[in-house]
Amino acid sequence: MNRIVGLCCLLCASALASAQPVLHLYNWRGSLSEATIQRFEQRCQCRVDQDFFNDNDEMQARLAAGNADVDVVFPSSFAVQPLVRQKLLLPLDKSRLPNIANLMQSLMNPAYDPGNVYTVPAVLSLTAVGYNIEKLKQLNIDPYSWSIIFDPKVLSRLKGHVTVLDRPRPVFAAALMYLGRDPNTASEEDYLRARDLIAAARPYWTAFSSEHYWKELAAGDIWVSLGYSTEFYQAREEAKRTHRPFTVGYVLQREGNELGIDTMAIPASAPHPELALRFINFMLASKNAADQTNLIGATNPVRTSVPYFREDLKFHPVMNPDGAALRRWIVLRELNPKLQHRIIRMWNEIRFGRAHASSN
Repeated sequence: MNRIVGLCCLLCASALASAQPVLHLYNWRGSLSEATIQRFEQRCQCRVDQDFFNDNDEMQARLAAGNADVDVVFPSSFAVQPLVRQKLLLPLDKSRLPNIANLMQSLMNPAYDPGNVYTVPAVLSLTAVGYNIEKLKQLNIDPYSWSIIFDPKVLSRLKGHVTVLDRPRPVFAAALMYLGRDPNTASEEDYLRARDLIAAARPYWTAFSSEHYWKELAAGDIWVSLGYSTEFYQAREEAKRTHRPFTVGYVLQREGNELGIDTMAIPASAPHPELALRFINFMLASKNAADQTNLIGATNPVRTSVPYFREDLKFHPVMNPDGAALRRWIVLRELNPKLQHRIIRMWNEIRFGRAHASSN
């Protein structure tokens, strides 16, 4: 009899689990904490299933292929317009998103999505410099300028211990800002100057890395990296956890920084658009948004989340920037296809050591 009762309970639990709606997220790996997911599952009596993409092109291709079985997707800001043109996103029902009022006003009505018709910001990350604080103090090197990445005179003292992202757009953007140019209005001539700057710095860089650089920084194998603030946060926490005899720092550069905005959107083919709206509104609530800062080190688009930050993060200039810093942050716009192709070609020439200054 007990076996029969146990089997019945198991079957009932299984039936209940299968009856729960499943919210399908298509996201960047590591950008959403498990604690946040579990809290939403409890709140909405649902299950959250996550799949991950490596870049915006991969994400766009999956949505364009149809039948993607995705409820919420997280495109970068410059990928939003291509998705809208292909009619791959649903307009957001703002009446179902009361927490949208919590967002920073500076992030509302962005150029990539006027009126936030299709997207709201989810995670902010700055392309910046992460570094070994003790080593740079020892060498008397200033991390607050992009010269630490692009000036051969500075790099000669760091050779063998510098990495940059293996992605052309953020590296070219940083080079252009170092040259005093806005990446969004730069001319082709400006890009050629940036190409020459990058080619001259290339021999001093140890590696192009977009995945493991933060671990190398945390281990002390590299001293300086051009990367993302969220991953420098991970490096800092890892170095602290493993009792390294140094501290990982990350700071903003005086010439300006690229602000990466990963947004939340609902695909046109979403199987559960109502549940997707509930999730987006949940993520815009102050305490839930604070998780993104406390657990993964994200700069937060939700202005009301700051009181819920960890004490050691409340005054961090990257986590909680002042107005002057915000004005120096640049959100990259979509490139025209011709210039994008040119940049990729120049990048490959640099990447494989075929670029020479002043070549076309």
